[in-house]
Amino acid sequence: MTRYDLCVIGSGPSGQKAAIQAAKLGRKVCVVERMQQVGGVALHTGTIPSKALRQAIVEATGGKDHLRARAEVKSGELSISTLLASCQRIMATEMEVVQLHLRRNGVDLVHGEASFLDVNTALVKGLDGESQIKADIFIVAVGTEPVRPDYIPFDQKCVLTSDDLLHLKCLPESLIVVGGGVVGTEFASMFARLGVRVTMLLSGSRVLSFLDSQIGEALQYHMRNHGVTMRFGETLASVEKLEDGPQSRVQVCVESGKCLQAEAFLLCIGRQGCTAPLHLENVGLEADHRGRIAVDKQYRTQVPNIYAVGDIIGFPSLASTSMNQGRMAAVHIFGDEKVSMRRFFPYGIYSIPEISMVGDTEEGLTEKGIPFETGSASYKEIARGQLLGDDVGMMKILFCPTSRKVLGVHIIGTGATELIHIGQAVMTLDSTLDYFIDSAFNYPTLAECYRVAALNGINKLG
Repeated sequence: MTRYDLCVIGSGPSGQKAAIQAAKLGRKVCVVERMQQVGGVALHTGTIPSKALRQAIVEATGGKDHLRARAEVKSGELSISTLLASCQRIMATEMEVVQLHLRRNGVDLVHGEASFLDVNTALVKGLDGESQIKADIFIVAVGTEPVRPDYIPFDQKCVLTSDDLLHLKCLPESLIVVGGGVVGTEFASMFARLGVRVTMLLSGSRVLSFLDSQIGEALQYHMRNHGVTMRFGETLASVEKLEDGPQSRVQVCVESGKCLQAEAFLLCIGRQGCTAPLHLENVGLEADHRGRIAVDKQYRTQVPNIYAVGDIIGFPSLASTSMNQGRMAAVHIFGDEKVSMRRFFPYGIYSIPEISMVGDTEEGLTEKGIPFETGSASYKEIARGQLLGDDVGMMKILFCPTSRKVLGVHIIGTGATELIHIGQAVMTLDSTLDYFIDSAFNYPTLAECYRVAALNGINKLG
């Protein structure tokens, strides 16, 4: 039996960073990974493959990262296997990088499924049998999986979750997507780009309800304009596979009484923690109804030597923040306990067109009673936007009309998830619109949107 200072259960973004940070602080560390490949959900079924698929689709349909360039692609003309092959290459490269980083930092990698025997002992069941690991500290970073209701006949062929998309053998002519969150919206826009007839069924009144309403409405407009049908206020009632000749179809009924048919069905109604195999009851812990574990500000659970990080602890469930959580948990345990997450972090939605935001929305500021003004810039009035042919993109800055401090930045269009970091830095440094006005930006670049939006906002102050 090997004893470690730290045992990390899970090798996704949060687990990797926790293990490497602890190793850099001189601790003996191991990572237990239930799959035979490292990287977790982010690398194998989530972040990396979905973004790789998006990039492959954009390049295969004209190379433009916005909907105006949508090519008229017939489903039979573009092989889904070709698109997915490029994803596999990227995933393989990323996996090698993760393995290299763990190895360089002296982190032991153990393959197998871990479960707690007591607060200092984990049982690992692998292909070569069982073993036990002793550790002073455990960090749980097992990630999440798609919600799979029992009444839905998932088959990885035509009745799918987002994890199943990498197993698609052919591109469907029509697709029903249930769910208006990030995952559902991203895949709906991707498949629409390929010419698939996409219908979205949403329980709410708009997609991505947490977005600033102007940005969300712009996304809905552009998605509808390019073939996505959206049905709001609908609740899923049943899903049935219909055998109809060589090509199966799926019938989807909603509680309002409507029934729709398509060649494929994709459920995107959230994710749940992969905590069941851990036997948390053996250490006095209990996950909530979605399999999530409660933690304090230092990512410590109710058991003093057991921590949890990443998607398993809930909001915000981003790969970027998960990495920071893992690193900060390790620093808190073995180093400086005062470390904490920065206040502002960006959201990136890899729909087509791309969206990113940091800080408050108009609705959020109004609810809080905080005065604000807005400044906006359209890509089509920026030289770089014209060069890219992107007349969809726009940026909106929210700011305090008296102090001019930046309260939020919202972007839709090419490069939104890259461009947002300028706004994030300015907000983190508690700076004002004057930074954008007084700074020199490379010309021509989309970063000029910041100056144009800032000037637009200042002009409204009179």
